[in-house]
Amino acid sequence: MKVLMINGSPHKKGCTYTALSEVASSLEKEGIEYEILHIGAGQTRGCIACGKCRETGLCAFNDDLVNTAIEKAKACDALVLGTPVHYASVAGAFSAFLDRMFYASGGSFALKPGCSVVSCRRGGSSAAFDQLNKYFTISQMPVVSSTYWNSVHGLTPEQVKQDLEGMQVMRNLGANLAWLLKSIEAGKDLVKRPVTEKQARTNFIR
Repeated sequence: MKVLMINGSPHKKGCTYTALSEVASSLEKEGIEYEILHIGAGQTRGCIACGKCRETGLCAFNDDLVNTAIEKAKACDALVLGTPVHYASVAGAFSAFLDRMFYASGGSFALKPGCSVVSCRRGGSSAAFDQLNKYFTISQMPVVSSTYWNSVHGLTPEQVKQDLEGMQVMRNLGANLAWLLKSIEAGKDLVKRPVTEKQARTNFIR
């Protein structure tokens, strides 16, 4: 089993990475593989609703790591999204990244566990946390929880490590994710996957 962790911070080994690494420490203890994919600090385009992804299953834009993330997520068993908090929201580039990633994937992440990790200096973490979780809940992905909302506080990695409760939440999150993955694996031959009905799209214009 393998988990894809996506670092949505422009800083490769900053506060968000520190939080994700603590989640990873629990996964390692349980024998779960993981990979941390950093989206980088380059330009990330927003979705332009061109519809090309409906033909290919990939985004028409190929100048960043969105399509790489889609392929890696399809091959993995669970997904962890990590973001810094910018103005009480997901970092702008990461928000654009996830819009394209989840829309282009065509629902192929369904029933894979997902969990969110947010890093902030002081405030806005719960709003960003809620925003990330909506990507999972619209995609039929079970959301993994911990012993508090999945956030850490601090301006630097060193300060994040001093957030003892936050780091504990990260470790518990990793342990809970590992447990759910093992439970799914143990029951896959005993319990059939649910059959999803064809979507009935309703536009509220009469």
